[in-house]
Amino acid sequence: MGTRDTKSKEYLADNARFADLCNYKLYDGEQVIKPEDLQERDSTELFSIFGVVEEEIQVQKWRDLLRAAVIKSTSNAFYVLLGVENQTDVHYAMPVRSMLYDALNYGKQVNEAKKRHENKHDKMSSTEFLSGFRKMDKLTPIIPITLYWGTDMWDAPTHLHEMFGDIDEKLLPFIPNYHVNLVAPSLIDNFDKFKTELGQTLEFIKYSNDTKHFKEMLSNLKNKKLTNETISTINLFTGSNIKIEEEGEVTDVCLAIEEIKKEAAEEAVAEMCLAIEEIKKEAAEEAVAEMCLAIEEIKKEAVAKEFIENVENIMDNFHISLEDACRGLKHTVEEYNHAKEFLKSIE
Repeated sequence: MGTRDTKSKEYLADNARFADLCNYKLYDGEQVIKPEDLQERDSTELFSIFGVVEEEIQVQKWRDLLRAAVIKSTSNAFYVLLGVENQTDVHYAMPVRSMLYDALNYGKQVNEAKKRHENKHDKMSSTEFLSGFRKMDKLTPIIPITLYWGTDMWDAPTHLHEMFGDIDEKLLPFIPNYHVNLVAPSLIDNFDKFKTELGQTLEFIKYSNDTKHFKEMLSNLKNKKLTNETISTINLFTGSNIKIEEEGEVTDVCLAIEEIKKEAAEEAVAEMCLAIEEIKKEAAEEAVAEMCLAIEEIKKEAVAKEFIENVENIMDNFHISLEDACRGLKHTVEEYNHAKEFLKSIE
């Protein structure tokens, strides 16, 4: 299991945050599910299948978190199982994965009922004996929630029908569908519906790539304290470096912000120094290049003057034409004219 997978599981293992997540998704933030009403359950989904062969076949999967909950609504109380699957990356087969977890749990419940009846030697009708599940037996409902910890949009299917290709729409009503109860930071509009630091953690994840909004969030948290566990979770999933106070279990966010500002200022100064050094380097390189060009110009001027003087001296001393003088020096009249024009252009 990777670092992020482990961290997300540990962070949601806290009953207050677990209940907060469930209340947000199931009751729009209303505090119906209480942390004290949650009981941890074995999240291993193990189901034994007895087929046509004599050997027992076992299917085993590990759900991240599973809690039994007594949900009190009006004058009634309901017993359910709440399962949370943390996703640090998008999973394009999530409806099938979630459906498998639930199917295994329901299968396990049926097997447990069968074993309970066998141990008690309960009388069963022939039809009840076939499944080991009596007519009066009831299953405990499972409510699965998928929490996505990524900064990107969730672009995977959220129900089984989305995973099919072309199909006659008249057939869809006859194909059982399965929905993913997804919670993703990018889809949350009102983080105030969360009552624990889970909301602030998810909000930081949502805006981790929005520098302006991220800084505003930090400013809004001035004079507030966050648990070190929350800050380490935020740092891990957003790539931030909010300083954690080593002593105690909470960190003063205001002090952390000042530390970030100080580091930002130091980084700005360092970047400025690098920029100045780069400018100096570029200026020196440009000066050298200009000097080299100037030297080349001087060389060209000297060569041109020498060439012209040689041609004219030969013409005067031997009383020959320009063409013959140039030919004697293995040059052309055009080259002589170009040399004259070059010297004229730099006067």
